[in-house]
Amino acid sequence: MRYQYVVLLKRNSDRVIDRISVFLCLFSAFNFIFEQIRARRFNFFLGIVAIFVLTGSLFSHFSAVLTRRRPRSNQHRPRYKYWLLAAGLGWLGMPYLQWLSVCFFLLTFLEYQAKYPLEIGFSPDKIVINSLFRKTFAWSAFNNILLKDGLLTIDFKNNRLLQKEVDEEKEGDADEDEFNEYCRERLRAAQES
Repeated sequence: MRYQYVVLLKRNSDRVIDRISVFLCLFSAFNFIFEQIRARRFNFFLGIVAIFVLTGSLFSHFSAVLTRRRPRSNQHRPRYKYWLLAAGLGWLGMPYLQWLSVCFFLLTFLEYQAKYPLEIGFSPDKIVINSLFRKTFAWSAFNNILLKDGLLTIDFKNNRLLQKEVDEEKEGDADEDEFNEYCRERLRAAQES
């Protein structure tokens, strides 16, 4: 579907998601190592997975930290999905708590979606919020929509209010006044029908 306007909103949870991912990878790697020490025998599979997850997740984490410190650099967003997937495979090889592998596989797929910028598409007949589950609204579901100073405010008729900061780095070419006028026209047309 073609949208007249697409607004990308910031997600402020990237660092929290990164920290949780690193913690889970480290937790898994240390459990794989601990299991080998406890069993008093070297398990080749768990040893390789532990080294792979430990070095990969720490490398991704420290490269992201260094990139964030550089002002205005091309932001590198670390992805931990491969390390979480490897940790999930490692939990399959553990003699206990193998059900944790299902959680890690699920987190592998959810990590990308959680970091993906929230998109809101504005077409002449509807508004689509592209999140984990796509939500579609008719223009008649809103009282007002306003983009001002990099802040998008959406006022729903059911007294719900969505107010998020626009992602400045990925902001489109549309002018705020032009966008606001488009929204006013669509809201006016929805009220008349």
